[in-house]
Amino acid sequence: MNIHEYQAKEILRKFGVPTSPGIAAFTVDEAVEAAKKLNHPLYVVKSQIHAGGRGKGKFKELPADAKGGVRLAKTFDEVKKHAEDMLGKTLVTIQNGPDGNVVKRLYIEAGSDILNEYYLSLVVDRATSRIAIIASSEGGMDIEEVAHNTPEKIVTTYIDPVTGLQGFHIRKILFGMGLGKDDYSKIEKVLVPLYKAFIETDASQIEINPLARIANGEIRALDAKFNFDDNAMFRHKDLEELRDEDEENPLELRAKKWELSYVKMDGNIGCMVNGAGLAMATMDIIKLNGAEPANFLDVGGGATKERVTEAFKIILADPAVKGILVNIFGGIMKCDIIAEGIIAAAKEVKLSIPLVVRLEGTNVQLGKEILAKSGLTIIPADDLGDAAKKIVAAVKR
Repeated sequence: MNIHEYQAKEILRKFGVPTSPGIAAFTVDEAVEAAKKLNHPLYVVKSQIHAGGRGKGKFKELPADAKGGVRLAKTFDEVKKHAEDMLGKTLVTIQNGPDGNVVKRLYIEAGSDILNEYYLSLVVDRATSRIAIIASSEGGMDIEEVAHNTPEKIVTTYIDPVTGLQGFHIRKILFGMGLGKDDYSKIEKVLVPLYKAFIETDASQIEINPLARIANGEIRALDAKFNFDDNAMFRHKDLEELRDEDEENPLELRAKKWELSYVKMDGNIGCMVNGAGLAMATMDIIKLNGAEPANFLDVGGGATKERVTEAFKIILADPAVKGILVNIFGGIMKCDIIAEGIIAAAKEVKLSIPLVVRLEGTNVQLGKEILAKSGLTIIPADDLGDAAKKIVAAVKR
């Protein structure tokens, strides 16, 4: 689960991470009022969407040479003009694709006199089963270019969850960012509460870009991005309330309500599989045969007929889907249940695109008989390789 920057800043302040004062706004008038409350010589008007690269982003409805989604303002009139430009407009960035996101919220922040910009993030590293702290002396809007062109400027240290964050970790990050020993206490004031926030909120990622040294010497977070582990949200009802469904794919939201693992992708072959590993293998073999998957969809090991039906309907709700591959290995999830769900969904939506089904496992013969007697045009497959070849060929006809 992602949240907006202004929500992330509230969490950081709760844990004691230094940030600049700011106020969220949902209308132009609220943006101006927020600036008046801050009463500062410089304001930063920030579009609030779930995507990075806002500063370099472009609004679909504005001229190509218009400023991006993060702008400076020195007067209340400038704040008003920027708010009018941003609210209700579609911001396209390097991270959110050509469709962009409609800006419905702003964050008005007191401007800072920046001396240096750095990059800092915490992320779960699954390869080591530890938290990785990633830092760089080069922060700001060009961090992707730094990672690509000068990776030596990025330093990573891994935290053992048993011992937690230690002084030697802080020193490694300190020197890796090009800071001196006199800055130890300043970076410690950021890292210690940031690590605590990561642990206590069950975050999977916290990104601070930029982390900045300002004119008074303080080091503070000027931007913030949180990503939380969905599986832990039952422990954090307060965080769950921060979810902005307008920023999420409607099909992914629909799937979540049915306890389905669904991720929209860019291809045209819909996939319905049980088990994450099998789903990944299915997507890989589709690509191996020269096509692209339209989604990742794991119905789980104990799905009901109703959940399978809904999964099928979610796949078909994507207009890009030109064919469907169902790949089920029946264990707890019996093949006859899958077959009944496929038939119910296909009849309900009046299926008119190719459908290839590969079943194996518990009650497989019964499942195949149910499909064969359904009266539907279903292409059976013997194994995964056979299934991928058949669906790719059917879509290309």
